Amino acid sequence: MHSHSRPTRPPYDERTVPFITSDGVQLDLLNVRGRERPHRGPVILVHGAGVRASIYRAPVDTNIVDALIEQGYDVWLENWRGSIAFAPNLWTLDQAALYDHPKAVKTILAETGADSLKAIIHCQGSTSFTMSAIAGLLPEVTTIVSNAVSLHPVVPAWSRFKLQYMVPMVQKFIQYLNPHWGVDAPDLPAKLISLLVNLTHHECHNPVCKQVSFTYGSGFPALWSHENLNEETHEWLKEEFGAVPLRFFEQITRCVKRGHLVSVQGFDELPEDYTLAPPKTAARFAFFAGEKNLCFLPESQINTYNYFAALRPDYHSLHLLPDYGHLDVFMGKNAAQDAFPLILSELNRES
Repeated sequence: MHSHSRPTRPPYDERTVPFITSDGVQLDLLNVRGRERPHRGPVILVHGAGVRASIYRAPVDTNIVDALIEQGYDVWLENWRGSIAFAPNLWTLDQAALYDHPKAVKTILAETGADSLKAIIHCQGSTSFTMSAIAGLLPEVTTIVSNAVSLHPVVPAWSRFKLQYMVPMVQKFIQYLNPHWGVDAPDLPAKLISLLVNLTHHECHNPVCKQVSFTYGSGFPALWSHENLNEETHEWLKEEFGAVPLRFFEQITRCVKRGHLVSVQGFDELPEDYTLAPPKTAARFAFFAGEKNLCFLPESQINTYNYFAALRPDYHSLHLLPDYGHLDVFMGKNAAQDAFPLILSELNRES
């Protein structure tokens, strides 16, 4: 037993609001409200690849959902098609950008009667949401807090090597990678990958934590520092990672090579290259990066901030968090003191 127990959370009202995209995919939003009526507008939280909306609700004293509710926000967590809440599918960033986020935003506005909203976006939720915004598909979004990566993905050298050489090789045999194989490897490829990870990763005894590092970055671990996580969170994350399609890695490889986001499916509504024309959004971006991020290097967000700042000086902002990596910005035991006040001050600023 832990010597200290966490304070019990205030009771929340939670409801799931399903929506169907124009290409016929059923997705959903989780609306979380405190007992007090929210006095600020809606905020959408968009998760990364191979996880789900609950990734924002780590078992820490105060998670980002608690912090937002305390500030009076109406909190909406989006499960887009990359969510492990649904059956695995061969999604692309293009599909999420064109179909998922615009419909999620419209659904929230219809449900709340608000005419605009703010967003907190992370990892591939951030890249795809940024694609939507730049393409002019999210005119109602006024403030966007983006963590880890947005327009200019930059990865460590070992990750580049894996993307360029290992993904095409593995793709001949399987369509998905799944960090949960650390707990349950259903077939031969899964067993071989788990064996490889166990031979090369000795940083902890959590098989999913190790597979996450192998799947998504370089380093031991790649997505957080162990010292930033409490024991409960380290254990909890075993069930928070699932299948991610290699088709997505193929797209991110192209983006990394080009130095910025590109579309791969040729949809008319999306530009092929997201840097050729100015963004079709008036949203103010606040870019966040953990300086120790070994999934996407902090240069990713620095480059994007510089790009946006050149187009509109003194409007956007950049925050580098010295002792943080990729996901511990939200899951860290001290994130409520170190990261959330900065995130909230950006959301609270009047556009």
